[in-house]
Amino acid sequence: MTQTFTPQPDLITVSTEGACSGTRRLRVCHVSLTLCTGGLERLLVDFARFHDRERYDLHFVVLQEQGQPADDIRNLGCDVSSLPLQQMERRERFRKMTALLRTLEPDVLHTHNAFPHWYGSIAGKWSGVPVIVHSRHGRRFGQTWKERLQFAIASRLSDRVVAVSDDTMKMCRDVGHLTPQKVGRIWNGIDPQRFAFRGPSGRPVGISVGRLSAEKDFPTLLRAVSIVHNALPEFQFLLVGDGPERTSLQALSRELELENCVQFLGERRDVPELLSHASVYAGSSLTEGISLTLLEAMAVGLPIVATRVGGNPEIVVPGETGELVDVGDVDALAREILALCSNPWQAEQYGRQGRRRVEAHFSIQGMVRQYETLYRELYQAKRT
Repeated sequence: MTQTFTPQPDLITVSTEGACSGTRRLRVCHVSLTLCTGGLERLLVDFARFHDRERYDLHFVVLQEQGQPADDIRNLGCDVSSLPLQQMERRERFRKMTALLRTLEPDVLHTHNAFPHWYGSIAGKWSGVPVIVHSRHGRRFGQTWKERLQFAIASRLSDRVVAVSDDTMKMCRDVGHLTPQKVGRIWNGIDPQRFAFRGPSGRPVGISVGRLSAEKDFPTLLRAVSIVHNALPEFQFLLVGDGPERTSLQALSRELELENCVQFLGERRDVPELLSHASVYAGSSLTEGISLTLLEAMAVGLPIVATRVGGNPEIVVPGETGELVDVGDVDALAREILALCSNPWQAEQYGRQGRRRVEAHFSIQGMVRQYETLYRELYQAKRT
């Protein structure tokens, strides 16, 4: 049975030093590796934007690079501390993290992914943080026994591990050997109000948004686009994002003679507008947690063609909001894209159902409320 967390409306009641019982905001400290462009970083900005300011005081700690998301968080009124741990010797990392947490005195420490989990959980225990929560955003559990041991130790020191998908939760149990009492699931979410419903544009235009990195397997997508373009010469494809694979992908695009079909748009801040120009969203990832870009495309009203990996089957309902294909299956990917471009009525129906699904199950407001409920329940349990 899937373990989720249901919001409750009550305030946290805590004892204040030198006074009687009263209410105060809980201080929550989020720790992430970076605050640069990416899905996790967008979630952290939304934590800052949508948290209950009357009950929670948020602080963010970044351990590597920071960029626009860090500025966005500061503009939303939350503090961001930089602690470049990777530039330090290992024992110094623990010492510096412990010192920072003793200064911040959080009630809840919330770590995101492996590196912050390891250093944050140990430093959190040393510094006396009452509650430690960890979010597992992906499916990778390390390739070496050392990495898997670190996950096991850090998870033991954490009060709860939260997987962002049922698939990731299963991995935590099967690979990470966590008990059902230790791990639960809270789906990632987006703000549907930021993405006005438009529906498919009616033009033969596909789009994909993501970091141009190996795990997204964009070569497979480009080869599928080539097949679609040969069958439907007016077809255009927008590729939004940047990353280490950009040069090789542009070379492959030239090799496939797609210069007049595929546009490499780089990093963009107008993704909702770009999505509204398309009729179908396509993804070819080798692995996913809960893909925010799929949710954003569904919120705009695009039908989805994506790979059957990770959390994608929890988002995309085949025959209802889109279609799923096997990893690396160029022909199937091309066939489903072409089918949706050739059937505007079907694409419209998928788009409408996709918007409804996002609103019902994947709103950022609901996600944040579930985390806040978890913080509250764990904190109250520690005080009883």
